[in-house]
Formats: sequence, C-alpha cells, structure tokens
Amino acid sequence: MDFNPYEFLGVPQTATSEEIKIAYRRIARRLHPDANPESPAAAAHFQDLTVAYDLLSDPVRRRAYDQRGEEGSGLRFQLRTTTSRSSTLILPEPQVFYTLVEVLPDESVNEVDYSKESRLNLTLVLDRSNSMSGTRLEKVKIAAHQIIDRMGPNDVLSVVTFNDFAEVVIPAGPVTDKAALKSRASMMLPGGGTEILKGLQLGVAQNRQFLGPRMVNHIVLLTDGNTYGDEEQCMALAREVAREGISISAMGLGQEWNDRFLDELSALTGGSTVYITSANAVVKFLNERVRSLSNVFAERVQVLIAIDPDIRIESAFRLSPNPQPLSVNDGILLLGSLQVGRPISLLLQLEVPANQPAGNRPVARFVAAADILANKVQRMQLVDDVSLNFTAEPVQEDPPSAILDAIAKLTLYRMQERAQEALDKGDVRTATRRLENLATRLMEMGELELAAQAQMEAQQVSYTHSLTDAGRKALKYQTRSLLMNALEENR
Repeated sequence: MDFNPYEFLGVPQTATSEEIKIAYRRIARRLHPDANPESPAAAAHFQDLTVAYDLLSDPVRRRAYDQRGEEGSGLRFQLRTTTSRSSTLILPEPQVFYTLVEVLPDESVNEVDYSKESRLNLTLVLDRSNSMSGTRLEKVKIAAHQIIDRMGPNDVLSVVTFNDFAEVVIPAGPVTDKAALKSRASMMLPGGGTEILKGLQLGVAQNRQFLGPRMVNHIVLLTDGNTYGDEEQCMALAREVAREGISISAMGLGQEWNDRFLDELSALTGGSTVYITSANAVVKFLNERVRSLSNVFAERVQVLIAIDPDIRIESAFRLSPNPQPLSVNDGILLLGSLQVGRPISLLLQLEVPANQPAGNRPVARFVAAADILANKVQRMQLVDDVSLNFTAEPVQEDPPSAILDAIAKLTLYRMQERAQEALDKGDVRTATRRLENLATRLMEMGELELAAQAQMEAQQVSYTHSLTDAGRKALKYQTRSLLMNALEENR
C-alpha cells in the first residue's frame, strides 16, 4: 500500500525524533480507543497512526523509507476538505457546521487514454417478471446488445435474469464472441413474480468468478417491481459483497418499485440508485452506467471519518457523482468508483457541543483509501484533519459558494422528505404546506417543470391525503440531481 507515515503524523520529512513523538502523542489522545471508544473509525485510524510512528521511530526503517522516496508510487488521487467556516463564536448551545470532502483523480490522466486501464467485471441482474413484458423487456435487450458491443475482450460480462426464480443467461466470461452473447440476451422472456434476492444471489455468484483487485467489480440491478419478504436478506448480502469489493447499482423502472429499499441496498456497497421514468429511457441509463464504469481511475474508494469524542455526525450526502444520502456505518463511507476527470464530493453535517474553550481545536480526521488500477502498488491512503477556531469576537467570513449552493439545494431535497414524513404521521396540512413551499422555492430558482410537479403533488395531498408514486419519486430524485448541478457550476 502507498502509505506516507509523515502525512499520517502531520510532520515534515525533516522532523526530529522528538517532534515525531510529540505529534504521535497529540493525535493519539484523540484516536486511542480508551479516549474515543464510540468511534470504530478512530480505532482504525489509531492503528495506522501506530504503524506510521513505529516506522519513523526506527532509524533503520525510516532511512530505508526516505531512500525509497516517491519511486514507483505512480498515479495519485487527492483528498481535499473544505469547511463552511474556519472560525466561529463561542456559544452556549451546540453548533452545526458543514464539511465538503472531495476525492479527486490525478489530473495527469487527462493526457493519456486512461480508459484502457479499466477492466470491467460486470454482472447485469435483470427483472423479467410479467410486468416487464412488452416494450420494457425489449428495451432491456437492446441495451444489453449495446453494452456487449462497447465491452472489450479483456472485460468480463455475465447476465442473470429473475422472476420467482433466477437463471444465468450469459455465464461470466470474457466478451469475445459478441454475436453469441447477443443471441443469448435476446432469449429473455417475461413471466412470473419478483424475487430480487434470488437474482442477486445468482448475480453475486457470477461476479465472484472473476473477482479481482485489478477489475471494476460491479453489479447492475434493474427492476420494475417490489420484492416481498427478502429485503433484509438482500441487505445482508450487500454488506457481504461490499467487504469483498463488489458494488451494486440499482435502476428502478416505472412507479411500482421500492425506492427506499433500493437506495439503502446500493448505498451499502458504494453504488447508487437511478429512477427511470419510461421504457424508452432504459437504453440510455444502462449505457451511461456502463460508460462510467469503463472510465474508472480508482476503485473501492472509501473514506473513514474519525470524529473527536464530543463531535456528532448528523448527516452525510454524496453530491457527485450520482447524488444520494449515505449511511455512516462505523464511520466508514463506501463510495465505489472514482472516474477519470470526475471527483467524488460529499457534504457532511457535523455538530460541536456548546461552550467550547477559546482557540483552535480538531474536530475530525479523514482518511481516504482507494485502489488505483494502473499502479503497481494499487492501494493508496491519504489523510486530512479538520479543525475549528472558537473565538469570543465575531469574525467576518463568507462561506465557500460551493457549500452555500449545495446546502440550499440539499434543503430542497429535505423539504420533500419532510413532506413525506408529515404525511406518514397523518399531518396532511403540514405536508401540503411543505410541498407548496417547495414549489415556491423551485419556481424562484427557475426549475419551472419541477415546481409544477411539486404544486400538483400539494393539491394531490390536500384532496387524497397521499402522494402519487410517480410524483413522489420525481421530486425525490430530481431534487437530488440539483445537488450535482450546484457543485459543477461552482468548479
């Protein structure tokens, strides 16, 4: 692994033994399991910190590391953190602040055709239940044919279909005889119900056959229906494959699928969920997903967040690519693939307690890790610390525009969420008011079509006490997409 002990300790390469020891003790006071027992990520950071200290405190090993230098390190990614403010007033109540976390690919990859470095191990898990009959399944077949055409002989493809049962349509193997593979894909026929677990289990078995550290190991699940009784087993399987380095993307077609279930399923592995409104859009979305997987700079990206003992993470949201709320499991965020020329960006909302003493204090430590597919030593880690300065005097400071815009548009996403929460509690009046407010905000931003959708749903709620499935999903996924637009506009 490409591991810089000086970076982990926050000291220059010229640091003395005493400076290294002081730096180790200062960080260990924050990360040691006895001092920070509630944070599993802190314990993981502490292990890396100890490895760094042991290396640099041994003169022979340190000299060998220094002599090696950057030789053979190859391409690198960057880790960049930006806070909504660097200084804040001391207040008698808890305060919220935001941190923008960005993982950026090496800019030098733009000078070469890096896409040739990405080898796909792709599994399509496709719903072929009765509801997929007609145009829907035909569009899936067209998309499968186009995917086969764009994949190379070093890529691996497998296709699994499911209804009440699951079967392998294309066994995992190199994409060589494309005509034969297309013929197999054309044989898919609709029928039966929807049991996602069976399809996922068989898809995972196919993907595992070629699972490797120099591959982009990915499963695309496409469904237009609900699965019943096997959601928890699907989640358990997602957690299992995430540890192996397999990510899952989900595509929901139409209005009948369970968006909360697919969101959670994909987020557990670093994948994402897409809402496909019509059969005609299936080809576009499947091809775009495979195109992005063919242009991967680094794979199995994750960020470990070791918050200080009195700090709380209130929420985490991926802004790009593919905006989606994230589950912070044990302080670990799984983020899937880092594409060439397209950073991964996260917005974290954190809370600091009241009555902080004056001065600068650390609040969180971030470690980003990823496999850079082109490097001889693939695994690379970078570390960054975030701190806040607390003062008794007001400080004039303008928050970064990227964070301001992201927060404003994240508020829109949360407005539709809160409307649904009010409706779940039977509070129709509050749900209607929140949707009307959302429509007004969208109108002010110039999002006229989405504003009209929000207004229609407000009227729907006031009359029927429920949202339409199509309207709810449209508001949910289209307000998400505004977040990615906000970040790209500010680059």
